[in-house]
Amino acid sequence: MATTATKSSDRFNGRKIRCGAVGVGRMGRHHARVYATLPGCELIGVVDADKDRGEAVAAKHNCKAFTTVAQLIDAGVDVASVAVPTTQHMMVAESLLNSKVACLVEKPLAGDAATARAIKDLSDKTGTVLMVGHIERFNPIMRAMQQATRNGLEIVPRFIQVHRVSPMTVRSGDVGVVMDMMIHDLDVVLMLMGGVEPARIQAAGVSVITQHEDICNAWLEFDTPRGKCVANMSASRLALKTERVTRITGENGYIKLDYATKAGTIIRRRANEVQMVEIREQLKQGVDLTSLNWQELVNVEPLVIDDAEPIVMEIKSFLEAVKTGDRPEIDAEAGFANVRTAERIVRAIKENARVNPRL
Repeated sequence: MATTATKSSDRFNGRKIRCGAVGVGRMGRHHARVYATLPGCELIGVVDADKDRGEAVAAKHNCKAFTTVAQLIDAGVDVASVAVPTTQHMMVAESLLNSKVACLVEKPLAGDAATARAIKDLSDKTGTVLMVGHIERFNPIMRAMQQATRNGLEIVPRFIQVHRVSPMTVRSGDVGVVMDMMIHDLDVVLMLMGGVEPARIQAAGVSVITQHEDICNAWLEFDTPRGKCVANMSASRLALKTERVTRITGENGYIKLDYATKAGTIIRRRANEVQMVEIREQLKQGVDLTSLNWQELVNVEPLVIDDAEPIVMEIKSFLEAVKTGDRPEIDAEAGFANVRTAERIVRAIKENARVNPRL
């Protein structure tokens, strides 16, 4: 997204950024809290369809409760988080972007690719910063992985396994598990692929309780400038417990990420190429290597995890992009690609299950 600001500039000239939150329910109330407590920010007001809830959040953070987005805009906000139901993202974002108010839109950017594209185009047209709140990018375990791979031998992904399951809740029954849960991991996988979308998708899903898929397994094949990679992704909202694990196997190593426990391991090849060639040659010749300790050939490191709160890191990243005019870490293009890929997975599910009229 093109803007006139430079990376080192601050278009607010050091003054506090005037912030707002549209929708202060399960996620939006945290946006309001962070804006109210971050140095350099001032929470001007909140908007919520539930008048009592909006007033309670406003009273807690000593700001105003508005009933419309227009009132929030008139109050002079510079930025706003959009945490309303996905079906309302376009309507709210349109008002804010047309008024040059930078937007942090909760995931997914929209419920379908066409609407996501329209929001992206409007952001581009108005030259207004828009970031999508795919919060797993800011999970301490993800930041630890990025730091570890920056400081050591790069691991180029070739096979990714994703497992995300949790017990059923009623909060997202209006969408399927792909758009509700799997899209978190789609954002991470597409990031690892450098933004390249999958060339081929196969998927199977089952509707059990809602009218949408409640369980899904998807197989994504990527053709990237750095070679091929496949991702096997499973998501379920009918599990008995919560698990969120990603395994990345690639050239030079292996990474395991456990989002729920905030723990991770990275295994890198320690042996040099000469030693590895020698071992392969011995195996080819049938040499008995049962006494070989394979762990001597690799380096096993626990990831170093910090305790920073993901939503705080997310909002800080958003505000930095707004200040400087830089492209935000998860821009509208990335949000659009995530929705389009999710939509393709749902389409593949339906093509694979024509006999089930509920899907």
